[in-house]
Amino acid sequence: MTREGEERLDGGWLRVKVPLPFALRYVNSYLIPDDDGWTLVDPGLRTPDAEGLWLDVLRRCGIHAADIRAIVLTHQHPDHIGLAGWFQERSGAPVYMSERAYAYAMRLWGPGRTFTAELQALYRENGLPRGMEEALAEHLESFVAMVSPLPEPVFIQGGGTIGIGGQVWEILDTPGHADGHLCFWQRESRIMLCGDQVLPGITPNISLVPGAEPGVLARYLHSLAELETFETILAYPGHRDPFRCMRDRIGEIRAHHVRRLAAMEEMLAEPLTGYEVCMRLFGERVQGSLHNLRFAMSETLAHLEHLAGEGRAASARGADGILRWRFC
Repeated sequence: MTREGEERLDGGWLRVKVPLPFALRYVNSYLIPDDDGWTLVDPGLRTPDAEGLWLDVLRRCGIHAADIRAIVLTHQHPDHIGLAGWFQERSGAPVYMSERAYAYAMRLWGPGRTFTAELQALYRENGLPRGMEEALAEHLESFVAMVSPLPEPVFIQGGGTIGIGGQVWEILDTPGHADGHLCFWQRESRIMLCGDQVLPGITPNISLVPGAEPGVLARYLHSLAELETFETILAYPGHRDPFRCMRDRIGEIRAHHVRRLAAMEEMLAEPLTGYEVCMRLFGERVQGSLHNLRFAMSETLAHLEHLAGEGRAASARGADGILRWRFC
């Protein structure tokens, strides 16, 4: 049975569609019953609408804050981590996430945060117009309130296990969409909690950002190859609906990146900045939205980096300090 904002799934699970103030519209949070309470996966972005929805859902379902015994995060993006600290304050539950994801969150929103200035510098050398830098900084800083308070985490990592819903789940290290992203695999039921690593209908954003390990797209494609080895019959994603045939979806995503790389390689018959490539790829879809532009710009740079790693493109810095990319 589905009500506004919630859906009952097999095994007594609840899917809560937590609203977002941008194009994705909502993020999937999952409440999974345990013997002595509930595990909450990816509680969503902290906004007044999201808080109100959660309070309403918990009241309707007869769940008290103290009934939430664990909070599990697939990754640190604000639409997933935002309410983790809010729930932790009310429930006292531990918050489980990877150490790399937490370190990234601290660079973004913690005391002494440095990420905004670093991202401005990265975009500046790749041709972002000067007038957009200040607006970008304001946009990034606006998320601080939507992730506060940050949780006090318990670190988990790929190769380990975690108990969810009375079952043992294998923790999988799946970099690419986010540094420190984790998926969770239940071997007996062949179910995957896949966060944003594999999504139905839309391709996960793959972003080059300051401080990330080199080869972000290569690492993402490698993690997809590893996920293909799991015989998943049902995947619970961070966005859109739960889906089957995960291997087929992985194949579609891989083909998308092959096409994107080929299209960019063709563009680079003439020297272009990263920003110019971004606008040719995404154009009107990012006009007027710094949120969309940021994702598009970092995705473009991730693909340019991949082309360079394969010897298919190279960049050169001009007298103006701007990098321009060209086919090799």
